[in-house]
Amino acid sequence: MTTVGRRPAGSPRQLPRAADRAGFVYLERCTIHRDANAITVEDAEGTTHIPSATIGTLLLGPGTRITHQAISVLGETGAGVVWVGEHGVRYYAAGRALSRSAALAEAQASCWANRRTRLEIARAMYQLRFPDEDPSGCTRQELLGREGRRVKDCYRVQAQRTGLTWHGRRYTPGDFASSDPANQAITAAAQAMYGVAHAVVTALGCSPALGFVHSGHELSFVLDIADLYKTEVGIPVAFDAAATSPEDVGARTRRALRDRIHELRLLDRVVADIHRLLLPGRGTPVVTEERDEVTLLSDRDRQVSAGVNYDLETSW
Repeated sequence: MTTVGRRPAGSPRQLPRAADRAGFVYLERCTIHRDANAITVEDAEGTTHIPSATIGTLLLGPGTRITHQAISVLGETGAGVVWVGEHGVRYYAAGRALSRSAALAEAQASCWANRRTRLEIARAMYQLRFPDEDPSGCTRQELLGREGRRVKDCYRVQAQRTGLTWHGRRYTPGDFASSDPANQAITAAAQAMYGVAHAVVTALGCSPALGFVHSGHELSFVLDIADLYKTEVGIPVAFDAAATSPEDVGARTRRALRDRIHELRLLDRVVADIHRLLLPGRGTPVVTEERDEVTLLSDRDRQVSAGVNYDLETSW
């Protein structure tokens, strides 16, 4: 019988691109097993099969149990796994997604380590969010001030559009129920978007920690990427869900956000935007090789083949 250890991992060409997957799947109060290349979800209503390669990130809520084999197939197919709290609003831990190339990670580290390019990417992120403004020449403090005003304006506009009374952004960490329905929906949408962004960031081989706007947290870059779509996608969906009904607003927001992500093909944009930010002018690379390629770094940034002994002084 073929064991997990002997089962070959899928090549990059065999795996669906991150952009072609579902944004996220949220599960709670169930047991997750493996059946061939799918995961099975068992709950009070029966058993559901989900092809693992179609999942961008799996959000595991309260009451979930998952087997080693299920985690194994999710890892083989490059799906992200995030453990979250009640209503999906508290992040606990995440599993590692499949990554084969270091190109984006190296570009990210290079841009992050240089103060000038770090600011340039922060400005580029701002312009991606608000293309009607030119942030050229803005300091970081000016970017933060502009961003704060635009987000406040977005809250006000969406409240007027949906007819909700808005008293400002209010959220108490660890106390989801204490907020009004609009704030609950915004929190649920934000947390779901963090999961989506985390799945794409790790799938592309980037470091979640090296942020250009956020800093000092293990998910700084994830927060950067998720925020790119806050005013366009997350906040409008949240206000729509809150305006429909105050009941079960967190779950309804996640479902509405999932549908909106699919409708906009947002994962395509996330992948393209990350490449555009970190590797400007190069476009989105297409995987053409079925094998991993590992090289060694020599002088003047020259790359040489791995698996070769370069000691020329001894012959044994």
